[in-house]
Formats: sequence, C-alpha cells, structure tokens
Amino acid sequence: MFFLLAVLLGVLPGIANAWWQNDWSFRKSIAIDTSPKGANVADSAGRMPLLIRLHPGNFQFDGLADNGADIRFVAADDKTPLNYQIEQYDAVLGVALIWVDIPKMPAGAAQQIWMYYGNKKANDGSKPAETFDPDYTLVYHFNGASGTPPKDATAYANNAQNAPARTIEDGIVGKGAQFDGRTPLNLPASPSLNVSAGGSFTFSAWIKPATLGANTLLYSRRDGANALLIGLDNGVPFAEVDAGAAPVRTPAAAPVAVNQWAYIAVTADGKNLTVYVNGKSVAQVAATLPALTSAAAVGGDVAGAPAAFAGYNGAIDELRLSKIARTPEAIALDALSEGSESKLIAYGADEKQSGFGFGYFGVIVQSVTVDAWVVISILLAMAAVSWVVMWTKARYVGTVDKANNYFVQRFRQVAGKHLVGLAHVEEKSEEGRRLSQSSLYRLYKAGVSEIHSRENEHGRTVITTESIEAIRASMDATLVRENQRLSKSMVLLTIAISGGPFLGLLGTVVGVMITFAAIAASGDVNVNAIAPGIAAALLATVTGLFVAIPALFGYNYLLIRNKNVTANMQVFVDEFVTRLAEAHRAPDHALLAD
Repeated sequence: MFFLLAVLLGVLPGIANAWWQNDWSFRKSIAIDTSPKGANVADSAGRMPLLIRLHPGNFQFDGLADNGADIRFVAADDKTPLNYQIEQYDAVLGVALIWVDIPKMPAGAAQQIWMYYGNKKANDGSKPAETFDPDYTLVYHFNGASGTPPKDATAYANNAQNAPARTIEDGIVGKGAQFDGRTPLNLPASPSLNVSAGGSFTFSAWIKPATLGANTLLYSRRDGANALLIGLDNGVPFAEVDAGAAPVRTPAAAPVAVNQWAYIAVTADGKNLTVYVNGKSVAQVAATLPALTSAAAVGGDVAGAPAAFAGYNGAIDELRLSKIARTPEAIALDALSEGSESKLIAYGADEKQSGFGFGYFGVIVQSVTVDAWVVISILLAMAAVSWVVMWTKARYVGTVDKANNYFVQRFRQVAGKHLVGLAHVEEKSEEGRRLSQSSLYRLYKAGVSEIHSRENEHGRTVITTESIEAIRASMDATLVRENQRLSKSMVLLTIAISGGPFLGLLGTVVGVMITFAAIAASGDVNVNAIAPGIAAALLATVTGLFVAIPALFGYNYLLIRNKNVTANMQVFVDEFVTRLAEAHRAPDHALLAD
C-alpha cells in the first residue's frame, strides 16, 4: 500500500502536460521567478543568458548520454526549443553548468521552462554562438585547459591572444582565470569590439582580488590620447574616460573585499558612465566614450601605456563585453543568477514520459544516496520478516484458540463421567485432528500420561496427594513449553519496533551529512539545492517508522492473544488437578476408570 501510494504521487504530476518529443524519456521543470517571492524584479530584463546549475541536490545524472548531448531546453509552451551552451558537464562528479537563452525574462512573475533528457541517440544540440545575443561581442568562461588562451563563446570569435597566468577550478561559475598582476590578458583588435565616439558599451566580470592596491586595472583600452579604464583603487571600483582633456572618473564608492567574489559591471549609454557592484549601481558620472578601435587588455594595462596604473592580482570569471548599455535589470539578474545563491531559479520535479514518472516521490527517490539505500534495504528486509512473523503467529494463536474452545466444550461433556476419556480419541479422526491443535489438549494429555504411569501391578491407578502435586508439576512444565511456542519469534517484532526507527535515523543523519557535503562542493547554497537531499535522507526515517509502527500494533495484538491463551491454560491446569483430587477421593476412583 505504501509503495502504491508513492507510485501514484509520482504518476499524477506527469499526466497533466503534453510531451515535447517522444524520443526523450525524461524532463524537468525549471521555474524562473522574478516575483517578490523570488528575485523581486518588477521590470523585464529582456533577452538574456540564464545559468542553470545542476548538482546532486537538484538533479540525478541518470538516463543521460555520457557527455550530456541529449539535453534540450524548451520554452513554457512545451514546443519552442531554446538555444543553450554547456560550459561544464561531469556526470561522475555530478556537476553541470549550462547557459540557456531566455528570449524574454518575466517581469514580477514566474515563468517555466523545461529541460528534456534521456535520449542517448540524440546528437549534441548545444548552440553556443546563438545562446548569447548579437549585442554581446565577447564572452569568456575561462573553461579551457590551463595555459590555453580563452575562447570567445559568441559568434564573433574574439579569442584572447594569450593565456592568463593560470586556470583555477573554483571560479564563480566552474573554472576561472588567475592573474598575477604582471601579465595582462590581451584581447584582439576586432571590428566587432570597436566603440564609436559617444557610443554604448558594457563591461562585466566576476572578480576575487587577492590584494588591494592603488589604481589596479581590470580592463584597459587606449587609442592614442583616448582611453577607457576600469579597475579598483584600493578596492574601490572605478571607471575612467580620457578623451584628451582631463580624465573623468566615477566617484568613490564602498570598496570590495579581499578574497571574496564580487560582480563588477560598467555601462556607458552615451550620457553617463555607471559602475555596478553585485547588481546595484554604486557610482555614476556624466561622460561619453571616445572612439576606440585598438586592442584592449584585461587584468592590466595595454603594452606601452604609462606606468601610472598597476596590474590586477586575483581571479576573474565570466568576462563579458557588449556593444550596448545593459539595463539595470539585466545586470541585477546576471549578478543574482550567476552567484552561488539565487532565488531566481527553482528546480521542479523530474518526470517520466510514460506517466509512471518520478513526481515528488521521484525527486526523493532519485536523491537517495547509496548508503541510505543500504539502510532502507535492511529496513525493508526487517519489515518483511516482521510481517511474516505477525502472519504466522496470528494464524497459530487463532488456530490454538479455536481448538481450545472445542476442547473445553468436549471436556465439559465427558469430564464429569470419565476424566481421562478424551485421551483415547483416535488421532487420525476428525475429532482427534481438531483436538491435536489445542494447547489445552496437550496439557490434558500430559496430565493423563502422569495418571496412567501410576498404575500398580493389579492395573489399578493409585493416586496420592503427592501424586497430584507431581501431576500439577508435569502439567506446569508442559504449560511453560506451550508458552514458549506462543512466544517463539516474538523477539523479531521487538527488534523491529525498537531497532527500526534508530536504523532509519542513522540513514537520515548520514544522508544529511552527504547532502551538505555535496552542497558545499558545488557552491550552490539555496533551498532548492538542499531540499531534495534532505527529503531523500528523511526517507530512511520514514522507512524505519514504516517498519516499527505495524510491528508495534501486531506485537501488542499478539501479546494480548497469547496472554488469553496462557490464562486459559493456567485455569485448565487448576481445574484438571481439582477434578483429579475430587476423583481421588471418590469410591474406587470411578472417574479415572479406563
């Protein structure tokens, strides 16, 4: 019944919606929430690439192709495919970082997209060059091998001219680039990167400074007397424009922290130069960009520049340049979605095409770790054993109780005339078969056997007062053995009652530990990452209670039934011995005659 209910919980959510294509076996709902309960963004950011982080806390890497080639993203209408780029996919580690092109972000509301998977015959469907809109002129994920120049993810192919100092594994999104303050990253002189006089521009990147110094450059572009400089002045983000006259720099703001990731963005819209930190505007100055057509540098100044500025020492990740001024909403959502903690995205249940899907229960089952499965398997074995014990013991005590009632009825009929008369019933007869199932009859036969053992050489039964006590002792010994038969295997129920919940709790504690360890490794700390793992860990405790509760009810029921049978046997021993004593005093022991 328990598992039938669980399956129904999984089936019902999967029946409600149509399926994109029948070749894909599974899908997962992903909600983009800009309502007050989510990211709380009232205006639409328009088209933007959205980061999807998959890890064991929100997804099980089962049923996919080895390289994730069969992943597809579909819009809320369950018909329109969405462009996407896989930055990182590792099924062994259980980590995937995927950028999905959202044509229009919702405004103050929730919007759902679907992730389909489970078609190992599918070819790679990712389209990196189409995932980022044409206004992005350069996007570096820094996800290549160490020592290789970063590749541009846009269609413009503005690949770097050299490699950063080294590649690090713990970037804000997958890998990142480490700069040493001496060797900047040189960008190409490309027409797509050119900036016209008074034109628009956006620079954005995640930075993690190792040190804070005066006038350290994150981005530098010089064209003769013209320059655009973006950097940190003792940790204070700034943007500076030099058009041949006095340089114009944004006013001071709060400094960023050492060894902590911060999202820095700078926009130029033809009127103002604005600096953003972690998605919020912190400084602005009236300025326009000069014409810039030469090469640029990241993490330091361009070659041949004055020595007034220093190189940047620290990590950089997700470097982007745009030929438009990105909106404050887009910058805020970039900072929110790319960071390690986000309320923008909620991962829903995995569903199976057949309708025999996972649903809520499927999310739990798919999140169960191996150690928890071991505990649950042991608990299910304990449950099966306890059910078998309860069934067999209930049948046995029911049979004994029914046979005892029949024996008492027959004993009442013959005991007044012939105390030992029932001892001579043919065992193969119907009456003998029914009596043999009675514990009272076995007590009775034990007493009769003791009586018959006291015949003298003349064939006469001799019963003394001491004999009566010996007969009682023999019947009491038989009563003890009958009680042992009634109590046989009952200890297995007590083990299930007391051990089941504790064993389940052990599985839950270990599962919670593993869940938090996985969350710490992935760096995604939010309720959507934690909840599936915690729910799966609690499944062990639920299973332990599932073992203990029926065993508790069954044990108490059998205990009462056993006590009733025992009480009847004790009463019968007293009655039999009393009748024997009465027969012993009767003339010639008439009631004992054969």
